[in-house]
Amino acid sequence: MSDPKPIRIVQLSDCHLFESDQGKLLGLNTEFSLGKVLELIEREQPSVDAYLATGDLSQDASDASYQRFHQHMTRFSAPVYLLPGNHDENLAMTSQQDTSRCCPLVIEIEQWRIILLDSTVPGEVPGNFSDSQLAFLQTSLEQTKGHPVMVCMHHQPVKVGCPWLDDQIIGNADALFEILDQYTHVSAIIWGHVHQVYEGERNGVRLYSVPSTCVQFKPDSEDFAVDDKSPGYRWFDLHADGTVESVVSRVEEVVFEIDYSIKGY
Repeated sequence: MSDPKPIRIVQLSDCHLFESDQGKLLGLNTEFSLGKVLELIEREQPSVDAYLATGDLSQDASDASYQRFHQHMTRFSAPVYLLPGNHDENLAMTSQQDTSRCCPLVIEIEQWRIILLDSTVPGEVPGNFSDSQLAFLQTSLEQTKGHPVMVCMHHQPVKVGCPWLDDQIIGNADALFEILDQYTHVSAIIWGHVHQVYEGERNGVRLYSVPSTCVQFKPDSEDFAVDDKSPGYRWFDLHADGTVESVVSRVEEVVFEIDYSIKGY
């Protein structure tokens, strides 16, 4: 018998929308760039099982920015699941949203389980897991034995090779991995935050970051630096045997002049 059709997941992250749809991050209109990425997803992804929005959906945590993000996502028929980033305000982000699609959460899709965690610390840029988040992870992994698992968060749990960004790594990542290392059914960990592509592996678990839907950060940079790569998203095929395939796709139409006078990332 042939393998069953894999589960198709689309991840988008770090939209950094503003209260005004004219808001710009480092000179790029983030509303415009998100629209281009969503158009690309529509063209490339005719059959999606779930969308994962992995944080920093807003730059200023304004109600208007979240309302527009949610309106944008109504073009898709598959469910959209949310977790917060360091720029987000969780209550505003999830207001009027189905709480069954908000972090912390375990998503069940066929044989797979997808665990969404909150790595944010109120008022801080770097990530750290609260005791309650770690307990939720432990309980969820106990309850999902026998199913392949993907774990999702906003901040990176491993260094990505940019010293300035790696200062913002999850502060208690060791506690995260102490839990994860107890289980053999974890197949992948994914995150946002770093505005660049990272792919790696740790103890047989695949590791992935996703491009931002707006500005990209230059890989391997000692200090803050903007890359010239275009906005994009990542898709995953989750196979019944626990293996994961993933591809990054980028738009081609977004060109802008970097304005380093605009601060606030």
